[in-house]
Amino acid sequence: MSEHVEKEAGPTSAPAQDTTSSTPAPAVKKEREYKEFGHDQVKATHANVDMSQIELKAEDLYDKEKVDLETIVIDDVFKLLQCDDNGLSTDESQRRLEIFGPNKLEHEEQNAFLQFLSFMWNPLSWVMEAAALVAIALSNGEGRAPDWPDFVGIVLLLLINSAIGFYEERNAGNAVKALMDSLAPKAKVRRNGTWSEIESSDLVPGDMVAFKIGDVVPADCRLTDAINVSIDQAALTGESLPVNKSKGDQCFSGSTCKQGEAEGVVISTGANTFFGRAASLVGQDDDTTGHLQKILAQIGSFCLVVIGIFVIAELCVLFGGFRYKYRRGLDNILVLLIGGIPIAMPTVLSVTLAVGAQQLAKHKAIVTRITAIEELAGVTILCSDKTGTLTTNKLTIDKNLVKTYGPFSADDVILLSAYASRTENQDAIDGCVVGSLADPAQARAGIKLLDFKPFNPVDKRTEITYREESTGRLKRVTKGMTGAIIELCTRNKTEEQQDALSADVEDFAGRGLRSLAIAYEELDSDDHEAEGNGFELIGLLAIFDPPRSDTKQTIDDAIELGVKVKMVTGDQLAIAKETGRRLGLGDHMYPADVLKTGKPPAGSKFRSIDEMILDADGFAGVYPEHKYEIVKRLQALGHLVAMTGDGANDAPALSRANVGIAVEGATDAARGAADIVLTEPGLSTIVHAIRGSRVIFQRMRNYSIYACAVTIRIVVCFSILAFAYKFDFPPFMVLIIALLNDGTIMTLSVDRVLPSNTPDSWDLTEIFAYAVAYDKFGATINGDKALLGRTHANDPEIHMIIYLQVAIISQALIFVTRSHSFFFMERPSSALMIAFVIAQVISSIIAAYANWGFTQIHGISGTWIGIVWVWNIIWFIPLDWIKFAMKATVIKALRNRQHRKAVEEAAKAAALPEEAGLARVQSRATSIHESLYSNRVGFIRRAARRVGFGNGKVVKMSNTELQRFGSIQAHHAGQTLARSTSRTAAAAP
Repeated sequence: MSEHVEKEAGPTSAPAQDTTSSTPAPAVKKEREYKEFGHDQVKATHANVDMSQIELKAEDLYDKEKVDLETIVIDDVFKLLQCDDNGLSTDESQRRLEIFGPNKLEHEEQNAFLQFLSFMWNPLSWVMEAAALVAIALSNGEGRAPDWPDFVGIVLLLLINSAIGFYEERNAGNAVKALMDSLAPKAKVRRNGTWSEIESSDLVPGDMVAFKIGDVVPADCRLTDAINVSIDQAALTGESLPVNKSKGDQCFSGSTCKQGEAEGVVISTGANTFFGRAASLVGQDDDTTGHLQKILAQIGSFCLVVIGIFVIAELCVLFGGFRYKYRRGLDNILVLLIGGIPIAMPTVLSVTLAVGAQQLAKHKAIVTRITAIEELAGVTILCSDKTGTLTTNKLTIDKNLVKTYGPFSADDVILLSAYASRTENQDAIDGCVVGSLADPAQARAGIKLLDFKPFNPVDKRTEITYREESTGRLKRVTKGMTGAIIELCTRNKTEEQQDALSADVEDFAGRGLRSLAIAYEELDSDDHEAEGNGFELIGLLAIFDPPRSDTKQTIDDAIELGVKVKMVTGDQLAIAKETGRRLGLGDHMYPADVLKTGKPPAGSKFRSIDEMILDADGFAGVYPEHKYEIVKRLQALGHLVAMTGDGANDAPALSRANVGIAVEGATDAARGAADIVLTEPGLSTIVHAIRGSRVIFQRMRNYSIYACAVTIRIVVCFSILAFAYKFDFPPFMVLIIALLNDGTIMTLSVDRVLPSNTPDSWDLTEIFAYAVAYDKFGATINGDKALLGRTHANDPEIHMIIYLQVAIISQALIFVTRSHSFFFMERPSSALMIAFVIAQVISSIIAAYANWGFTQIHGISGTWIGIVWVWNIIWFIPLDWIKFAMKATVIKALRNRQHRKAVEEAAKAAALPEEAGLARVQSRATSIHESLYSNRVGFIRRAARRVGFGNGKVVKMSNTELQRFGSIQAHHAGQTLARSTSRTAAAAP
């Protein structure tokens, strides 16, 4: 290295010129600062309070208003943690373990049995459970046995529904567990002055730890010794390059050592680490009701209100007016409860989603939370991480931007820079330079390597001395940071060249590109250690993380589908803008600092931070809490938000988003927090997933209209028959109708439908309007009146005729609800047709041969079966015209009203003062009846705690601490780009 220092002719000649010059102006002019892209160093600080007042406990040590263990000088770290470089004693470490807790993330274990029972804890299930109790406990009057057939059928429906939901949830990924499992399992620690290996969960603040290349950093620590250390923390911060670390720097728990070896003192463990605080954000909204549960709540409430009205009416009319006996009236009530409650709705929708998940898997999208499919169909904003998601996370030389300053061409500059790069054990820079060649073997072709000096943090450059085989001459090439290279150059170094270099470096920095300078010299002797004829600057390379090849097309496709794409990245603003321009995403990017103030930048056109977030193409310099806040604000403005990411730093936002998407190659933490995991590179899979989810949504919407229509039809039909003719339909036959209907409707999960070109949403008013319209059409009831007028209303054969008529028309209705035009113009799937035919054959066979005395029915002749079929066909055809009439009148009026309301709200928002901001609407269900549909209900959780199940702890964090989280820590983490050598040199004495 001594010879290397002697070769620096450029810096040594400058002072000589200064001493001989008559004026100081030329010397001052040559003191250039090359404003390369990078981060400013944060100077070491001291505690903000008297350190003697800070106690050895988490409340004091991690209060950044008092002291920041991440930035204070290393001597103060030892003083605050009351330790030294010999490590802690065994007794002291045990004492601290009791104070700070283990170095792991704790989470609540949910009892499997109570989790299964929770799926029976919602209003729809309660009504069916009440019906089962009525059948078994209240129906044994008047000398008759309990209604065992109805009881068994109802219980089977409940168990099937719960089993499907339980199976899906138990197989979903657990985000907190994934984060916990990502912690290093073992750690090398010095205790009692001796190095040993222990479980990483036993680490405490003050421990001395050591790690080397390939090791995972076991806890947040400050380095006390570092030998050429490079840390890969992309999984935590989302940055492209490994970070060079030196004594005094901080390393994060869960990051990986890529080069060198180091020792450090642990400053935080478990939930207090960068990793642990990210975990505390994941799943903190577990008690909120999901979007699909909210929709189920409203549909269920609609059905319950309809049923409740007619149950009350029957109680008044049958018992109060007709003086029915107890058991007879109870059987009529059971008909409404069993036939009206769409108990299979959660099951049918679950099967539809499960089949859809299998279809998405064919497009390399694995669904870990099955209800996310429904929410993906309605996503209006896609927030995408940049590094590894929009880009390749692989540095590349931009050959179109190569600058040359000497006699060499751009291709020559790239080749010479490849000479000055490692071909084995490469770092990220060497890899991208060699990878820019058409054939990596060219990096050593035609030359004989004599000496190679790898990159080190002091010199900030690499250097190769080689013999050119074609001429036999010795030559030397160096590449590195611009400030270091230009100081070496002594040959053909002019003011014009330095001006051009300075302008090019600043241009690259303004576009978020890293600069890599190359210099060249020749040796006049055969001694490869001899001085050369002086380095000459020959070129400047621009290094960037390029977009994936399919990203631009994916973004265009998403926009066509009505989905706004926003970039949310931890990288710098210049990089974000350059990437946005290359992708056609736009460059209306803003720094994440504005999210801390809660106000838009001064002088901007925005009246509030929410308005700015909606308009922005993206945000740069964001940390985990910023991503989380962006998603949360967008949701509060009424948007369904999808978030893509690949690192542990993305996990909180992935968990908070309506749909979290972990891209290919994501960490376990990101996959655990995500709802959908992509298994192949690129975002094109997301477009397939969005289209696929909209197909699935249409299937669920069709079923919802059908379920509501059938509920109203059965309840209204049998109530009117009871009121007008004292008709007593057997409850067991309603159960048969429900079973056959549900079996047929299951095939909607593979039905042929056309996806929407805009985000889907549940317009429940429209669904309920269609359901009421189909019911009000009097075909079935008119037919029943004509039939019942001729004979005794409760004849067993009449019961069978009514059963067959209701069974046929109820299932046939699905062909009307599933189509947007005439039912015969949109061909259903083969599975739906086959299931319909099978169900109708079974219904017809039952009508012909079922002489079941226990349920008061008797088989009818083939003539009557034919009459019922003809009657239903005649009255089925006009149902399409009712659909068209609804679209032209009621539905059109509803949509116009919604449009006017949106315009009025926009006008009101525009008239508000700047301080008022935008009006918000809640994106999560908060009402009592909606929260009852959440699978993980508070009642079950409280019951679990009382009986001793699930005594685990949940990591919690105050809002104040969330604001502090990562402010300085993440700033350090973001320093993955090489810093300016000229700044470092200027700061040095």
